[in-house]
Amino acid sequence: MTSALVISAPGTAAPPLADALQAAGIHVLGACECDKLVQQAVRGAPDVVVCWEPQPAESGLFAALELLSRTQPMPVLVFTADASAEGAQRALDLGVSGWVVHGWSPARLRPLLQLTQARFAHEQRLRVERDEALQRLEERKLVDRAKGILMRSHGLSEDEAFRRLRGAAMQGKLRVGRLSQQLIDAARDAEALNRSGQLRMLSQRLVALQALRLAPAPDVDAAALQASARRQAQAGLEQLGRSLSQATFGDLLQPLQAAWGALERALDAAPRPDTLPALDALAETCLEAAEKLTRALEAGSALQTLSAVNLAGRQRMLGQRLLKQVLLGALLATSEGAQPLSQAAATAREFDQALQRLQQLPLSSPAIRIALDAAAREWLRMQQGVREAGHASGRRQLAQAAEALLARFEELTGDYERSAQQLFD
Repeated sequence: MTSALVISAPGTAAPPLADALQAAGIHVLGACECDKLVQQAVRGAPDVVVCWEPQPAESGLFAALELLSRTQPMPVLVFTADASAEGAQRALDLGVSGWVVHGWSPARLRPLLQLTQARFAHEQRLRVERDEALQRLEERKLVDRAKGILMRSHGLSEDEAFRRLRGAAMQGKLRVGRLSQQLIDAARDAEALNRSGQLRMLSQRLVALQALRLAPAPDVDAAALQASARRQAQAGLEQLGRSLSQATFGDLLQPLQAAWGALERALDAAPRPDTLPALDALAETCLEAAEKLTRALEAGSALQTLSAVNLAGRQRMLGQRLLKQVLLGALLATSEGAQPLSQAAATAREFDQALQRLQQLPLSSPAIRIALDAAAREWLRMQQGVREAGHASGRRQLAQAAEALLARFEELTGDYERSAQQLFD
């Protein structure tokens, strides 16, 4: 039996709707005014709501119907004296399925109720079909983006990228769109962490290159390398500003941008040995701010393997930090140079320990192991340059080995990003 909830306007000569509905074989759950519509509708869950409201625009009926459509949509039949097009349009917008102007009769109630329910069911089907079409469209966009990531990172064709996505989705019992979203999120997190980690390295690299401008090494154009590093840092900051949520990471990104601005201004001055300690202090502030952001990015990601990306990326910073410390120790007066030289030994130990951890990680592929072996050889060559940094030839070996080591770990960091996506290998 069809059930109905009757809503009538207060202070009006309401027709005997409840009696007529019962006479037509409709189970009337109750009657109330429109301010109780949502409460009674949710509680009673009627098959249809039947309203009598001569002037709904002047009462609270439209407000109650709007709340009902958001809370628990159901068929609504309204009898009214409002013949305006505006009233009918408003009712349609609020999901009213039946809108009868000027009169009703007991003989018409059942057909009107059936039409109201049928129209409501039809509109619900249309909404479901629309939502499903929109979902398919959004999924197609996600799949296209995910295919692009796989094509770039793995060198796949479009067909092969989709085949891997579909196979992984079937294996994981996920929709392809859902899996694509996970891949997009992972790629976004890895890229943001990589860029933030690069800023750690660049803070150290810029001071090291400033020192190389003051203590030149043969065949090393420190000024050109420094200009390139500054452009790279600016591009990284701009990309992080575009890609990171200000609400989530703004409190970490803004101090980094401010610290970098101070370092940039200091680098605009002509290089002098007496300005190196102040420049290094600014670089350390940048390093600390970038480290905080990098840690937060790693901790906030659902991608567990970002720790490997971070560890490999941090080796870039340690290599440049060691170069900086050794050059400052050679350039500065004995009292000022002693501290960076003592710190250099600790940096070298930290690099050694991290290199061993990377060699033991389960993510290591044959290509990564070969690259790690090559990086280890450059590390040995750099250590030899450290011991001979007091001579131009030693500084040349030190600077060249540091460049080669940096290039190796730039490649390795990218390799670890790709290896982190084990689902697609």
